[in-house]
Amino acid sequence: MRISFFPGCSLEGTAREFGESIQSVCKSLDVRLEEIKDWSCCGASSAHCTSEYLSIALPARNLSIAEKTGKDLVTPCAACFSRLKTAAAMITDESKADFEFPCTGKISILHILEFLCQHDFSEKIDKLIKKPLKNLKAVSYYGCLLVRPPEITDAEHWEDPTTLDILVSRLGAESVFWPYKTECCGGSLVLTRVDVAKKLISRLLDMAGEADADCIVTACPLCQANLDTRQDEIASEKGVGQEIPVFYFTELMGLAFGLEGTGKWFRRHIVDPRPLLKSKNLI
Repeated sequence: MRISFFPGCSLEGTAREFGESIQSVCKSLDVRLEEIKDWSCCGASSAHCTSEYLSIALPARNLSIAEKTGKDLVTPCAACFSRLKTAAAMITDESKADFEFPCTGKISILHILEFLCQHDFSEKIDKLIKKPLKNLKAVSYYGCLLVRPPEITDAEHWEDPTTLDILVSRLGAESVFWPYKTECCGGSLVLTRVDVAKKLISRLLDMAGEADADCIVTACPLCQANLDTRQDEIASEKGVGQEIPVFYFTELMGLAFGLEGTGKWFRRHIVDPRPLLKSKNLI
């Protein structure tokens, strides 16, 4: 199966392990991700704060390229997903605006989680599982942009999504209920209002601990970075140890599939997940 792929900027930097695990998992599922040619930044956190035109024109340029392939477009970044979906809605709605990048809306825009979980991969996933993630207790964290606003994302259950929870259970782990799965982590405020971001991150970490979870599983590069990189700082300020591994869902898929490279992915985390995985006899 071939699908058009918009990688976004973070896969070559802070979310390198996400990109590598996506490629490995998709290869095992016989999915060929075809990166669209000459793609450019979608504007993500900055464009819509500074220029309405750029906030539409930047992602629209990529949509124009993707539509020429005739294949649906998949992206791994929640922010990219949000901007691409927003641009498509604005351009294809005649009552909004008519920008110079024509998009007909003939292709679907999917986040990689949606693509792997809502297409017919269930049987393949079950067959590929070699080491079920038994005894691992995880809370699923969707963040804001995968599901909201629903009129843009087309999410059916934007207040209580279950796609990631179901996948975690399918992999053999225990999906732990918690009411914070779509709460904000602060997003790019971590660069401008660190105080606000740390307060939001701290609350999420506290609630994951209160839910007695071993780890947090996410599908967003910025969410993962925020939750993973600020734990030592928050713990130092609070005077209380606070350490919980934060996985990309594709890393756990790769682990359950027995794929090579998982150790390399885990070494890049700030909060080292290997002691936890060793204690569960998963590595």
